[in-house]
Amino acid sequence: MLKVQNLVAGYGKIQALKGISLEVSQGEIVALIGANGAGKSTSLRTISGLLRPVSGSIHFGGEAIHSLPPEMIVSRGVVQVPEGRKIFPGLSVLENLEVGAYGRRGHGKDTRREDLDRVFQLFPKLKERQGQLGGSLSGGEQQMLAIGRGLMARPKLLLLDEPSLGLAPVMIEEIFQLIADINRNGVTILLVEQDAQAALEISSRGYVLETGTIGFSDSGQNLLHNERVIEAYLGGKR
Repeated sequence: MLKVQNLVAGYGKIQALKGISLEVSQGEIVALIGANGAGKSTSLRTISGLLRPVSGSIHFGGEAIHSLPPEMIVSRGVVQVPEGRKIFPGLSVLENLEVGAYGRRGHGKDTRREDLDRVFQLFPKLKERQGQLGGSLSGGEQQMLAIGRGLMARPKLLLLDEPSLGLAPVMIEEIFQLIADINRNGVTILLVEQDAQAALEISSRGYVLETGTIGFSDSGQNLLHNERVIEAYLGGKR
């Protein structure tokens, strides 16, 4: 579904990605793990068109998308849930969700209602709070809202950037269970996450990003038992 080849990208003279290559097949959850500053978020920003690559290519469904603007990439089915949630605090929960469907064409009110019903089924707390302002929600509820807003765009590939950031352990567990549910419902996921253990436990495969390059990759389960991953990202514990 997604094929990234020799991707180079950065900010001014700072080269954050130094020729990375990765693939995501339909139906997978693929984790991208690494230390702070390794280039994880830059990878997602470049795939979603928010950052223009210096060189290399990004293909989605066989089509080159690396020169397309972000809104056209979203229309192809690649949707990013950004780090830090980035909800609209002054809009209601319902309005935040409706923003997610804004760029879709050819879909009437009935279709949006169906999508809202799916989101509310997945996130019952959002249904209970649909009239509340987004800024009044807890951190975990805001993360649910950010993911729900992404789902309203009907993604084929969902890019999740640090969904556990700033959340309590019990909420992190709930969020990752929900991510697995979304995948079981047919959405392919590329997951960037600091909590390597939580990410790898639900992932088909994983890539380890080390200062702008792919250090190595393997199945999620094999990476959980890889000595280098254990030492660097799992606190030295199996």
